[in-house]
Amino acid sequence: MSLWETIRADLEAPVRRDPANHGHLDVILSYPGFHALTAHRFIHPLYRRGLHVPAKFLAYLVRFYTGIEIHPGATIGKGVFIDHGMGVVIGETAEVGDDALINQGVTLGGTSTERIKRHPTLGKGVIVGADALVIGAITVGDYAKVGAGSVVVKDVPPNATVVGIPARVVLQDGLPVRSTTPSVPRLELPDPNAQLIAQLSERVAALERRLAQLQRYDDVSPSI
Repeated sequence: MSLWETIRADLEAPVRRDPANHGHLDVILSYPGFHALTAHRFIHPLYRRGLHVPAKFLAYLVRFYTGIEIHPGATIGKGVFIDHGMGVVIGETAEVGDDALINQGVTLGGTSTERIKRHPTLGKGVIVGADALVIGAITVGDYAKVGAGSVVVKDVPPNATVVGIPARVVLQDGLPVRSTTPSVPRLELPDPNAQLIAQLSERVAALERRLAQLQRYDDVSPSI
């Protein structure tokens, strides 16, 4: 597919998928995700040719303008839709498949400091919810969905829906997934605020009981 055909597919994606859209001109004028992707289509070839510093500088300017950071080395398919886009970060070795949908605040991040494949691969038609983190050289299968705010650190099978921290599969091919090890307790991180509030509640209750005892003592004490 030619460069212009790819850009046209990127232009069509918001028109098809965003109910708030008002046509192609709306996308061209007011969609930062389209602006960032279009710029990346021209910057990425520079990076591939070894012009790393100019490519990264141009990507920096695009980030300043759109609020979306796409590393020039990232590989992005056609028809991708970055919705709203503010705070999106796509790392150097990340790969995004055709027709993927990425919402605001999403990070496709790495876990290694070595010059290896260290960012995730998103398959075709993947949907990543707002503020989700997809971390490491993992694969999110075709048409999988990542819930908002999830932290994905393991491979996700195709047609699955994952949610949580760390993310776990809750739907597969549209059907609920039940745990195969119900007797194993799930690890839950304590909430320090909840613990503090519980301790304060217990302390207040103890003070109220003590106050009630003192009031009863005063009521039965003889007058002097």
